[in-house]
Amino acid sequence: MSPASQRVDGRTARSERTRNAIVDAHLQLIREGDLRPTADRIAKQAGVSLRALWSHFADMEALFTASGRRVLEIRDAAHKPVSPELPLAERIDAYCRQRTRLLEQIGPTAKAAALKEPFSETLQRYRRLHVERVRAELGTLFAVEVDGNDELLNALTAISMWPTWSTWRETMNLSVPAARAALSRTITSLLQVAPSA
Repeated sequence: MSPASQRVDGRTARSERTRNAIVDAHLQLIREGDLRPTADRIAKQAGVSLRALWSHFADMEALFTASGRRVLEIRDAAHKPVSPELPLAERIDAYCRQRTRLLEQIGPTAKAAALKEPFSETLQRYRRLHVERVRAELGTLFAVEVDGNDELLNALTAISMWPTWSTWRETMNLSVPAARAALSRTITSLLQVAPSA
């Protein structure tokens, strides 16, 4: 490799490290409770200048896009598909345990996104993507019970999303086990109703 190529590769690697540091800083501030971090606070947390932040991200929407992608990567890394071959009770239990872990994990970013989502096409797109992914997972895991019933699948999806979890955990002040039990009871009740009902 020529010295010129090495310099280009070095610059590319440094640029990628800086981008990652900015995304990491953004998500870290949110996890620490700063649900509306400014560009200045993000740059300071990342250890870069404000100019460096704006040279890597055209605007906050671009940063939301990169941070949203990172959240999805973290979610995917933590996700272990539950086998549709398990008995129904075991599928429900395994799904609820995993969903509980994921909802607790994304809590801070979900709260931060909710504040900005009405004004951000990027965050609205990520919300729809999250809903689609959960709906697809439920449709596969409970395919036999759902049996093409869109109303049932919509109900299962809605109770599996952050707003319901937030109501249980924050508005009703339920513990994690109590909220998980509520999720499990609701899913069990829905799936015990005949799909044609």
